[in-house]
Amino acid sequence: MAKTQYYTATSIDGFTADEKNSLDWLFEVDEGTENPFGEFFEGVGAFAMGATTYEWILEHDNLLEEPENWHDMYGEVPCWVFTHRDLPPVPDANVFMISGDVRRVHEAMVVAAQGKNVWLAGGGDLVSQFVAEDLLDEIILGIAPTILGSGVPMMRRRVLVDDLILTGVREVGQFAYLTYAVGEVARMGRHLAAETAAVIPVLSRT
Repeated sequence: MAKTQYYTATSIDGFTADEKNSLDWLFEVDEGTENPFGEFFEGVGAFAMGATTYEWILEHDNLLEEPENWHDMYGEVPCWVFTHRDLPPVPDANVFMISGDVRRVHEAMVVAAQGKNVWLAGGGDLVSQFVAEDLLDEIILGIAPTILGSGVPMMRRRVLVDDLILTGVREVGQFAYLTYAVGEVARMGRHLAAETAAVIPVLSRT
């Protein structure tokens, strides 16, 4: 079943960038020899990001001068950029500049994904809007061994224990990858776990 996923890297204390919106600290971390993002992106059929994330990628990867960098990373997978200001498009990239209701856009993304997953690339403000509409199914965090103390939070909305359930733990280089089911998916998992726990004692008496 296709999922809507938030896949991101974060510091131990939950920041995706430092207070200067820099990721220099992240590039100092040993990623190891595996490629978890490549594995993840193979399952992605559409993705979305906020304006700040898009602008960072434009600058960091020099996309206006070297648009082939976008195609090398994302191919023809369609991307929706949520923005309230004019942003330059990457030449020949499958990018849509939009604003407004995330639920309406999510419906279009699911159709475009053609049975594959929808990825929310960030930032935290945008992801929080999807969470508020109960549209997020999974969070995948690549946690770096870094404590920033302040910066850009991975999300700006409270998501408490009843709406999260740990489904995966993986070590890759210096990163700890944690995967959580979110919202209705997590609540369903807890319900099934509770049913299983109730059945086991009955089976043990038979």
